[in-house]
Amino acid sequence: MNLRLYVSKRDNMRGYSQSYHIRFAIVDLDKSQEYPSNFVCMLPQRISENSKQNSAFARTFGNHSSELAKRLLTEALETEADSEIKAEIEKRLKLLEPKPIQIKCRVCGKLFEPKILGRFKQKTCQECRQEQN
Repeated sequence: MNLRLYVSKRDNMRGYSQSYHIRFAIVDLDKSQEYPSNFVCMLPQRISENSKQNSAFARTFGNHSSELAKRLLTEALETEADSEIKAEIEKRLKLLEPKPIQIKCRVCGKLFEPKILGRFKQKTCQECRQEQN
């Protein structure tokens, strides 16, 4: 499969907060060179492998869907000239990045990344733990 991203932008959208709407379609260039005969599926805004509601994209590409989405979006970012489409691609790439888990310390209230201590997650930050010892 020779997969690429086909980006379409509709202008003058009434009733929407923006005057345009951008859609991302996955196409297979081995089938045909022209859209829509080479259509595979649409690229969803959020991709998660462990979701109960899988999109057609996740069902089609399985466990490799997030890596494929990143690859297709970075290739499209390099070739795209429209600034609004580039901004949308960058936004979608940012959504694909995993967010670090942060919780509040029970003692001081600062945010920190917890570590697993034995069987339990850390509830206090490292500074508060050192003060207690």
